[in-house]
Amino acid sequence: MDIHRAFAEAVAWQDGKLKRLGRVIMRREDLVVFAQRLSRADTVVVEATGNAASVAAVLTPHVRKVVIANPKQVRLIAHAKIKTDTIDAGVLAQLYASGFLPEVWIPDEPTQALRRQVTRRNQIVRQRSRLKNIIQSILHGHLVPSCPHQDLCGPMGRAWLIEQIVPEDERLAIERHLREFDRPGEDLKVVERDLARSALADDSAKRLMTIPGVDMVVALALTAAIGDVTRFDEPQKLVSYLGLNPSVRQSGPGPAYHGRITKQGRGHARGMLVEAAWAAARAPGPLRAFFLRIRVRRGQHVAAVATARKLAIVIWHLLTKGESYVWARPSLHAKKLRDLELKAGHGAERGRKGAAHAYNVKSHREEERRWVEQAEAAYARFVVGWNAHGPKRVRTGAATEVRR
Repeated sequence: MDIHRAFAEAVAWQDGKLKRLGRVIMRREDLVVFAQRLSRADTVVVEATGNAASVAAVLTPHVRKVVIANPKQVRLIAHAKIKTDTIDAGVLAQLYASGFLPEVWIPDEPTQALRRQVTRRNQIVRQRSRLKNIIQSILHGHLVPSCPHQDLCGPMGRAWLIEQIVPEDERLAIERHLREFDRPGEDLKVVERDLARSALADDSAKRLMTIPGVDMVVALALTAAIGDVTRFDEPQKLVSYLGLNPSVRQSGPGPAYHGRITKQGRGHARGMLVEAAWAAARAPGPLRAFFLRIRVRRGQHVAAVATARKLAIVIWHLLTKGESYVWARPSLHAKKLRDLELKAGHGAERGRKGAAHAYNVKSHREEERRWVEQAEAAYARFVVGWNAHGPKRVRTGAATEVRR
């Protein structure tokens, strides 16, 4: 089926021949009527579109299997000069019949719901960031220096804004943008409350939050993107799924050239991992030592991407083995969980010392910090002088000398 917004073109591949089945209107009742014409032995192939998951949900009870194909890879395999909806549907059928169709994993309903909530939060945050950037551009256009406070739209930032000298029309524009900035604030609280409840009920998300730099937003974004981790046989496949593996060019007897990361797969999850890598680079532990080692040779931006790739590997091991991060700081993790509970709407327990109270004790925090700093120093000692390409071999006559 070649799916569009209003209709889909359907063809059947049977006994080596294509048969046109006509157009199907993209409404639930029309899809049900079309599905009833199919048999339990049929396999339906569609491209990944915005409504492909809903189409698969309607057709699945009536057929043997519904396959969702990667549209980008299908175009690379079957690029044609002559293109119609019937030809596109026929290409999907023939590629699947020959075993060359690049399939897309179909997540279950809870994972799809989590993905939708993560996307909604991302849209609200991007909308508010856009308005904040507009305000900053207005100030920049009138030679107003940068805001000395961390949050331009926070209480202190707004008090600073009132004191700045700008034309009256620009001041009115800033006030209008601030009102637009406040409007989705309540929606953001509702979405984050639902996400916090999902994180509290998900052991995988809480396990990922033991990693430094990974909070509720990053943990749920990765959980929603990965879904069932058992579909990745090894960590490198998860790295490739997130687009953090380097591109490779090699032909014939020549050497292989490795370039920038492929940036394929789920871009939002990849961005969340890079943000977590920057946060992990500021927290004590082996991840910071890894970041600093790469930064010396390649710069901080390459080091951040390399740390994000390292995080993806760590995440695969944690989810596969059902373990927490070995260098986690228990009081910090307890504080993260307590913040989740408050964000989820749990009542405050004033006067009672819970598991997160230890994070408020300075001596306890410093003791945990010293412990992970020792792990950071141990990693730095372990990799000093390490050569990624192995020992160098220098030929000296008939013998070969190994130099490290």
